Amino acid sequence: MRFNLEKLVRPNIQNLKPYSSARSEFSGGASVLLDANENAFGSPAGNGYNRYPDPLQGELKRRVAEIKGISPDRIFVGNGSDEAIDLLIRIFCEPGRDTVITCPPTYGMYGVAAAINNIEDIKVLLTDDFQLDVESVKQAVTPSTKLIFICSPNNPTGNLMCRESVIEIAKEFEGIVIVDEAYIDFAAGPSFIEEFQKLPNIVVLQTFSKAWGMAGLRVGLAFASIEIIDLMSRVKPPYNVSGIAQCALLNALNKRPQITAWVAEALKERARLVSALSNLNIVEKVYPSDANFVLAKVAETNKIYQSLIDKKVVVRNRNNVELCGGCLRITIGTPEENQMLLNALKDEG
Repeated sequence: MRFNLEKLVRPNIQNLKPYSSARSEFSGGASVLLDANENAFGSPAGNGYNRYPDPLQGELKRRVAEIKGISPDRIFVGNGSDEAIDLLIRIFCEPGRDTVITCPPTYGMYGVAAAINNIEDIKVLLTDDFQLDVESVKQAVTPSTKLIFICSPNNPTGNLMCRESVIEIAKEFEGIVIVDEAYIDFAAGPSFIEEFQKLPNIVVLQTFSKAWGMAGLRVGLAFASIEIIDLMSRVKPPYNVSGIAQCALLNALNKRPQITAWVAEALKERARLVSALSNLNIVEKVYPSDANFVLAKVAETNKIYQSLIDKKVVVRNRNNVELCGGCLRITIGTPEENQMLLNALKDEG
């Protein structure tokens, strides 16, 4: 691989002088803050919310770095993983000229973010067993291809991608390979964070929205080389993660045993749900899952989907998604929620 980060970055981004916020121009503590035009008298929402948050989330990054076993300067904290996806496209892809590769069926925001930025999305379908078609991905690469998005565990199929396939693509590709690990906490396989220090063109995305149970806070993580993280930090808005979110996350990081227990319960329920679904006459197949959801192929998909809604049970209809014809994506709920789903499906025959 002939990876040259400087050649990949858009020239205007390379030359960008980032916005300098008031809170980024000094370090240390202060007794009087008269630099950011805040309301000094307070906030009706609560103490401290009248002040801008740390623009670079220093304390949060230090805590995450301890958990992940890497240095804080290899971590980007964003407004959900979606912000990181958008930033990477804007940093590396010239609108109307460059391309990205996605591997459907997969997370739809890769293609949406590309379209918003006027970047062509070259789609390379997964194989019938929902794995990467490595040779087809390689053949789809052109001189204008800057990014390849790989979701592992994949959404909506639930499976981990073959690790060797991802590494093979990353070794031969001269651009950036983005491995989205939103569901990695539910998988038995290791994170690709272990790889990006050997493969400088890998960016790993994770989130606090799934296993950590904080989807409402909208906080995602990117792990990459110091140089890529620096580019992302230069391009992002100055205060992209709220003070409320940063405070809540710092508190949550003290409760890791609770997260471990929730994940264990979700995996136990996943196994129970897979077994129960497999015994229903209307279920043709339940695909293996490494995530907190399962993909199930059912008879008369649209009819069953609507019937579940009528019974106040909502799942995701993936019937019109490539390679997912006839499928429903079902999130692992609490034992009570899962039983309500099963009871509703039993009524369908």
